[in-house]
Amino acid sequence: MTEFRGIYPALVTASTADGGVSVPGVEALVEYLIGKGVDGLYVGGTTGEGIYMTAAERQLLAETVLKRVNGRIPVIMHIASMSLNEAKLLARHAVDHGAAGIASIMPPMYNTHASVVAYYKGLAAAVPETPFFSYILNPAINPVAVLQELLDVPNLHGVKYTGSNMYEMRLIMDMNAGRWITFSGMDEQAVYARMMGVHGFIGSTLNYIPGAYRAIFEAVGRGDYAAAQSMQEKANLVTKALYSVGFNGALRETLRIIGVDCGEPRLPAIALTAEGKAALRRALDQTDFAELAAL
Repeated sequence: MTEFRGIYPALVTASTADGGVSVPGVEALVEYLIGKGVDGLYVGGTTGEGIYMTAAERQLLAETVLKRVNGRIPVIMHIASMSLNEAKLLARHAVDHGAAGIASIMPPMYNTHASVVAYYKGLAAAVPETPFFSYILNPAINPVAVLQELLDVPNLHGVKYTGSNMYEMRLIMDMNAGRWITFSGMDEQAVYARMMGVHGFIGSTLNYIPGAYRAIFEAVGRGDYAAAQSMQEKANLVTKALYSVGFNGALRETLRIIGVDCGEPRLPAIALTAEGKAALRRALDQTDFAELAAL
């Protein structure tokens, strides 16, 4: 069985000028990240803008990534949809094309405990042979209570926990006799999640400084907490620079700076103006961005 562990960038979906999926752009970013030694990819999630795409676009994205990866690293496809039937189709398509696992957020508007449980059980049953990950990102729902009702789902393999509540995250980690795999999705607190015992990181900023997060992961693993904290602080200053001008647009511009053009974000995110791009570059110059990107 696939070992899900380590550094998994939440892949940016490269876009064409008219807002479609740029196959060459996706392929270029995949190759860049594999060249950086990432352990896997998380595709089509929040950063990958999957929920803003048509089903055909999401299938094209899955096929492009999985063909390019060609089994070199595991790929987890995020296949959430407001329609359970569409999510099932996307899950089956991803698995048929070689995905190592699938994942899903608690979809928007699924704001009751019962609806989320029913959605997850139906989705997991559509690909019973494939590891399934719950993506915890809905403050209206108690994830601990939901996951308690999913203990009997045989292919529920773990969670991506995007939140700052380390206590809640640890409660989830200790469920199912501690057998679930847990990824942290809050890049700004990766060091603390690793100290709590997560198996890996999934995040947007891993697209451009994956080596920084590997350094954090490994430093905590060997007990060098001071080195891990120092690297986290450097990475967070880069993140702060992106937020200072608008994160989603800045994410695309940052990738251009390191030589991978992924186009502009899809709505509802907005591309940076020329002034915003210039401001981002000035802000990045005040950080250790170049050093971190080189790792």
